Amino acid sequence: MNTEPNWTATPLTSDILRGALDLERTAHGVLPHRLPARARAQCTDGQLAMVEAQPSGVRLSFRTRATAVELDALPTKRFYVGAPPRPDGVYDLLVDGRLAGQSSASGGNLLTIDMTAGTAEFEQGQAGTVRFTDLPAGEKDVEIWLPYNETTELLALRTDAPVEPTPDRGRKVWLHHGSSISHGSEAASPTTIWPALAASRAGVELINLGFGGSALLDPFTARAMRDTPADLISVKLGINLVNMDLMRLRAFGPAVHGFLDTIRDGHPTTPLLVVSPLLCPIHEDTPGPSAPDFSSLGEGQLRFVAMGDPAETAAGKLTLQVIREELASIVEQRSAEDPHLHYLDGRTLYGEADAAELPLPDALHPDAATHRRIGERFGALDFLAG
Repeated sequence: MNTEPNWTATPLTSDILRGALDLERTAHGVLPHRLPARARAQCTDGQLAMVEAQPSGVRLSFRTRATAVELDALPTKRFYVGAPPRPDGVYDLLVDGRLAGQSSASGGNLLTIDMTAGTAEFEQGQAGTVRFTDLPAGEKDVEIWLPYNETTELLALRTDAPVEPTPDRGRKVWLHHGSSISHGSEAASPTTIWPALAASRAGVELINLGFGGSALLDPFTARAMRDTPADLISVKLGINLVNMDLMRLRAFGPAVHGFLDTIRDGHPTTPLLVVSPLLCPIHEDTPGPSAPDFSSLGEGQLRFVAMGDPAETAAGKLTLQVIREELASIVEQRSAEDPHLHYLDGRTLYGEADAAELPLPDALHPDAATHRRIGERFGALDFLAG
């Protein structure tokens, strides 16, 4: 007796893919991008190219009676020389908004990164299949959240019943930009990065432009936000500017103004929240850059240290304390003519008491438990209630 499902193939189009700003057609399928092609063409930085193609917050969303789902995908996984192997990225399956399964794709491409030599080697791999079975019978909303930390080329979607795009439920769209902390850092799965947790608690649709190492006030990111429909917008700024030692205070203030001006060109009255950095003890009073502690790599760990000199703040080098003061001042100045602009001190999401209880494992990034705490706190804000 043949017990194989009678599969229905569904094209992978923007109708069933949420959270991506662009879909690149590849030789085998589609590659979701979180920046549009024009923005990607304006920056050749390899770090940005890697992280914007990692589909943090991107999910397949459809309505179906199917009880079995298969997704063929070609992931690109990372391996850091000297560090423990990273676990495979997790795919979260939600049924009617509740977690109903988790899986990972085997195989895939491999990007081997040697941080001591500053090199990266790419090895082509094979696609894998993510399977979910025993879904509840009857009509239901299904979401498959893609791994936040693996570039994921989507090849095919199969179900044992037809699918259709999830209907508009009238939920507000929240557009967020931030650093690796917003991207996901060390969260347990794609629905447990803090922006996803906050969006779920508040009942809003997330578009996550959290880019690891790349929240750098880039004009093309501001233009992408300007051109993306949204009901709520937030920008979390500061940590990457410090740990890359990218600019001085003289440049920082005007760059923030310009970034906000560009967003306001497309969203003149949309609620806009500026969030300053979470507590990060190594950079509170010490400028960047950050650097890996290579001695910790030898112990199978990856930690970061601050390389700047606190005395250099007098010459305009940025610390997190300096950035918070400047952001608060900028928002206060602008809000006199922009009543929909607001400021949030990031230490209300993760502060000194939190650091004592849940220290940052690598001195920069929160772990899974801390993501949950940040998400719960942000999700409870009046801002997301609109």
